[in-house]
Amino acid sequence: MTKVRVGLLFGGRSGEHEVSISSARAIAAALAADSNGDTYEVYPFYIRKDGIWQTPEIAREVLASGTPLQVETPEPQKLWQFPPEVTEIDVWFPILHGPNGEDGTVQGLLSLMQVPFVGTGVLGSAAGMDKLAMKTLFAAAGLPQVKYMEVRRPDVRSNANLAGICDEIETHLGYPCFVKPANLGSSVGIAKVRSQSELEAALHNAASYDRRIIVEAGVIAREIECAVLGNDDPQASAIGEITFQSDFYDYETKYTEGLADLHIPASIPESIAATVREMAIRAFLAVDGAGLARVDFFYVEATGEVLINEINTLPGFTATSMYPQLWAATGIPFPELVDRLVCLARERHSA
Repeated sequence: MTKVRVGLLFGGRSGEHEVSISSARAIAAALAADSNGDTYEVYPFYIRKDGIWQTPEIAREVLASGTPLQVETPEPQKLWQFPPEVTEIDVWFPILHGPNGEDGTVQGLLSLMQVPFVGTGVLGSAAGMDKLAMKTLFAAAGLPQVKYMEVRRPDVRSNANLAGICDEIETHLGYPCFVKPANLGSSVGIAKVRSQSELEAALHNAASYDRRIIVEAGVIAREIECAVLGNDDPQASAIGEITFQSDFYDYETKYTEGLADLHIPASIPESIAATVREMAIRAFLAVDGAGLARVDFFYVEATGEVLINEINTLPGFTATSMYPQLWAATGIPFPELVDRLVCLARERHSA
């Protein structure tokens, strides 16, 4: 039997480059494990931090070492020179986190190749990365959220407008509140603020990352997560909870071992778990998700409210990441999960 050639695409230009390498190592191992080894042949493709695609031979070296290639001299003339093995791929498995990876850009490229790929398409990927677009879709789907406001870079940089913006945020959202770039992953550029001086500084910082900024009201809540798997008839996993000692779930807490704990299943009432699963599927369908997503929620224990926070259409995929752990707890081990995702990609492409 001819093996299915899987193009494992990883690395990329975002700040989550190293996380992508870790995810790719886990997926490559899963595609070679158990019966998957008889079904799939992995062709890894590594994208350097300058955007240059590397051959499977070099990509295998990066997977083996687990460390990025150092780019000494940028080669912009090679940006659109793909390795010849690209033409041999039967299905792509992109595991590029953050901008230029899960925001619809690579999904558009793979769509032009007319080859199946794992995960959500251009629309859902772009909406899942853009927090303001995401919240608009959630609102249209009737999903409850924290209060928020949009701020734009020119207004932040205008002394005439900034004071008024801060006054409006204080009136409508209050303190503490969270300032976030609209299009950035992994808590980069996010700040929790408690005063107008902190708010002004956070807005300027967020404006250095993006033209559009979102400011969200703070809420005292537990952080709950649910994984989704499927295409037109998606399924929701067991529920997990993240706990941490830091002020909020920032980049350092997220990626430093020992600073956050995952609890699966979350210790919550079954009625709340059922609500989370139902809302996760509604969120997935609202952005036209495909294959996989992790949906994050706030559970306000004092009132029993469940508020949707965000959807991640290409979540971390190491063996210890929340997404595969949630499915393992639901009865789908890592190698089977990877196999299902490849099958879902081919199913959606042929539909």
